[in-house]
Amino acid sequence: MLNFNLSPAQEDLRRRVREFALREVLPIAWEYDRRSEVPLFVLKKAFDLGLMNGNIPAAYGGKGHGIVDSTLLTEEIAAACPGIATSLFDNSLGLEPLILCTNEPLKERYLPEIAAHFKLICFGTSEPLIGSDVSGIRCEARADGDDFILNGTKFWITNGGIADYFSVFATIDPQKPHQGLCAFLVEKDWEGVSTGLPIPKLGQRASNTAAVHFDNVRVPKENVVAPPGEGFVLAMRTFSRTRPTIGSFAVGAARSAMEYAIDYAKKRRAFGDRIANYQAIQFKIAEMYQKVETARLLTWKAAWEADQGLDPTISASISKFYATESAMQVVEEALQIFGGYGYTRLFPLEKLYRDSRVFKIYEGTSEIQRIIVAAYALESYQPVMPPLDELPMLIGEAAELTDEASGRKAWRCRVCGYIHTGDNPPEACPVCYFPRTAFKQAWPQPAETTPSGPAHQNG
Repeated sequence: MLNFNLSPAQEDLRRRVREFALREVLPIAWEYDRRSEVPLFVLKKAFDLGLMNGNIPAAYGGKGHGIVDSTLLTEEIAAACPGIATSLFDNSLGLEPLILCTNEPLKERYLPEIAAHFKLICFGTSEPLIGSDVSGIRCEARADGDDFILNGTKFWITNGGIADYFSVFATIDPQKPHQGLCAFLVEKDWEGVSTGLPIPKLGQRASNTAAVHFDNVRVPKENVVAPPGEGFVLAMRTFSRTRPTIGSFAVGAARSAMEYAIDYAKKRRAFGDRIANYQAIQFKIAEMYQKVETARLLTWKAAWEADQGLDPTISASISKFYATESAMQVVEEALQIFGGYGYTRLFPLEKLYRDSRVFKIYEGTSEIQRIIVAAYALESYQPVMPPLDELPMLIGEAAELTDEASGRKAWRCRVCGYIHTGDNPPEACPVCYFPRTAFKQAWPQPAETTPSGPAHQNG
């Protein structure tokens, strides 16, 4: 039976995170957005309170939180500041390849260190000329004995300029898009590692985004996260587990925009009445609420699947593009309710508007998510309804054929859909004149073609 109740531990986590977001994050969000600077002291406070690196398994000294826990935490921080939430969450993203890999000595060396001490780790697939196309990576990993030599540049790297460690995806051969991909755990202080200036951005300015450059960086064999041929699968597994949390960023930002709009609508008066009493405003708020609730349920579903060990890829893609696109719609309508004030820096909507735009881009654009979902719907989804040429649309006299024991048959024209009743199809269709070969038996249907229901929980 379905159950949408959070556990007592999850309720407590959400309460603690919400208090932290309102007390520590919200008051300084606009100043650090203005500075385009990460408030590292806030991240350190989050770490000290156990609100960071939650996905590190308990066996390595971590909290062992699931993906649902991550969505709860992220929504609350993002509601206060999506930029600071991004810098905080990026540690979990950077950790995920290490957690998922099979290099046990590497896990035992780094995971307890990151669990016990305030360390930042970031995730590097994107490059100056590639983003969503992970198979197009050009950062080179050349084998040198048992070690590898890294050369190339990673771009758009959240926390890239302030991280202590990097989960880096590279290729041994750019001509082998999937087979050549591999991954490594690289330390900031290694010779040949350098980081670029912060990339100036439209929004999320309270998070650091920078390039990371590798110039003949020697990576010992002990730091191989995924050997050549296994990097692409590891990257995709990582994204399928982290994308639900991107949906939670969007839910948090949209929720705040909605709450601000509700408060403003209750207090702003126009034409002699509160604007909240006008149906046009009520309809906007109703749609905002609907989008926030729907997006949250979709992200929780994807996160639950991941926590249950199911493949969350399709649900994660659906939640990612629905939540992120809905967030922009909610923030846009909220700003409209504020009118001219919403367009100023004196009110929070303009920052939420800037911060929310990137959600449709990072960790796979909305277009990429649609490609993933479309491929599943067209190739893997198991329909319940029969194919059109077997559809038993029994009309008129043919509707009496539902007693299969009668032995009577119905035939459907595969071209125009005409239904013929009789032991055999007609010589030609009386509607479209195609020959009898265009007809297919529609009733009774052969047992092997009778649909038995969807084969996937998303059906």
